[in-house]
Amino acid sequence: MKEFEIKAQSWLEGDFDHETKMKIRQLRTEDPAAFEDAFYKNLEFGTGGLRGIMGVGTNRMNKYTVGMATQGLANYILSHCQGDDLKVCISYDSRNNSKEFARIAADVLSANGIHVYIFDNIRPTPEMSYAVRLKGAVAGIMITASHNPKEYNGYKVSWSDGGQVTSPVDKEIVAEVAKITDPSMVKFEAGLRCGEIEAMGADVDECYLRDLLSLRLSPEACKKHSDIKFVYTPLHGCGVRLVPEILHRMGFENVIHVPDQDLSDGNFPTVVSPNPEEPAALKMAIDKADETGADVVLGTDPDADRIGIAVRNDEGKMVLFNGNQTASMLTYYILKRWSELGKLGEGKYVVKTIVTTELITDICKAYNVPVYNVLTGFKYIAEIVKREEARGGEFICGGEESYGFNIGQFVRDKDAQVTAMMIAECTAWAAEQGLTLYQLMQKIYKEFGYRKEGLVSVVRKGVTGAQEIQKMMVDLRANPPKDLCGSPVTKVIDYLEPEKTGQPSSNVLQFFDEDGDVVSVRPSGTEPKIKFYFGAKGSDADAKIEALKAQFCK
Repeated sequence: MKEFEIKAQSWLEGDFDHETKMKIRQLRTEDPAAFEDAFYKNLEFGTGGLRGIMGVGTNRMNKYTVGMATQGLANYILSHCQGDDLKVCISYDSRNNSKEFARIAADVLSANGIHVYIFDNIRPTPEMSYAVRLKGAVAGIMITASHNPKEYNGYKVSWSDGGQVTSPVDKEIVAEVAKITDPSMVKFEAGLRCGEIEAMGADVDECYLRDLLSLRLSPEACKKHSDIKFVYTPLHGCGVRLVPEILHRMGFENVIHVPDQDLSDGNFPTVVSPNPEEPAALKMAIDKADETGADVVLGTDPDADRIGIAVRNDEGKMVLFNGNQTASMLTYYILKRWSELGKLGEGKYVVKTIVTTELITDICKAYNVPVYNVLTGFKYIAEIVKREEARGGEFICGGEESYGFNIGQFVRDKDAQVTAMMIAECTAWAAEQGLTLYQLMQKIYKEFGYRKEGLVSVVRKGVTGAQEIQKMMVDLRANPPKDLCGSPVTKVIDYLEPEKTGQPSSNVLQFFDEDGDVVSVRPSGTEPKIKFYFGAKGSDADAKIEALKAQFCK
């Protein structure tokens, strides 16, 4: 027997439920390729947790792999955290099996004597982050696969600051999870030492909304322009619970729903992909905006940490903003209002990822606000917030090009709720200046210079593909480009050199030229692809992006 067949047989002979065994036999008979894929390896618990296709097998998200991950996490907490009442917060989104996986995690933690707070229904990732700090928990678990297709689910771990786990804790947890090699090692049922399981709900919602609303900067503009029309879609996810609520509490009277997409459904029946980065995901909302004459479209992903928007251009047509534009616009608005309100000063700062637009850097320079650059991933933004908080600093806002943004220190992850709030407020403030959001973006470009960004993902599958990707990076290090579209390269940053970058070691290269253009190259850590991020500055930026794509993606 092959190794995957031996693994499958151990499940058939082991202490697994009848339904699981029936599905294994069915898979073996009806789909041999899927049967092999389900058992040929163990689903890896990485530094961010689990993510994979749902189904039976060691390489799938199911109650056994979730239980094993939770037992490893529990073992780490019990051996590394001090206190008689160790607490963990759990939330889950609308995906299929999310509630079941959350309950399994709660039961395993409880069986290990850990006090659990679990939301009574679907709640967004950022509210889980908020709850960890509110409840004084040592960790948080979010059951979600973010914006992945419906077949997927995931298990994301946050630490006591509410941010996703980072080094060295992430690797130490991974090591503990790796020690759990069989479901028999998991405490699935409560024993003598049982931790309490408490439900969270409206009480946490109220605290969360209260704190987010305290970050408002222009309430008078919202009151004056309360008739602005917003279309909002949660794309079948959990944003439906709080995004409309926060807009109503701001005083906006015309929050228009897309009824078919308000339904919390893990099959995401109205979209191919529940990802607001994909234009097709917002099509129904844009159609609703055209039908109702709405000014702005807001769309959040299933766990409501990312947000996409569409605005009307000068011809009255709805156009999509990308993540760089939304982050730049909000950074400009927030810094301008902080300046006018006398809130800027020493210790205040902004954070962005290294592949996010340099327009944010230019805006921060104009307001004399430091901007920290971090590796890709919001956990690194949260790490800066934690570090600077200990020094007395105050996080203003920060974001990443992949549609994630956050404001203030209450949440340590990207937050579509507070971002939707600030987009709505910015819309009202712009209206007070006689501008639409589209016109405000053009004003920002005029003041700081036009910028355009582009992303190309080059897929190379299999062993040979991985080798080809590795060779691309080796060649770029050995022979870096001398120019970008004819403009001399003035700076090269290699993030494999942490002693020079001040960042954790990462297989990323960046090239900067005289004209303010930048190219970042990063192999994906989870998919068989290498990503090229292009940023161009100047009136010819659109043409430059296409030229850069041709230069690097031959």
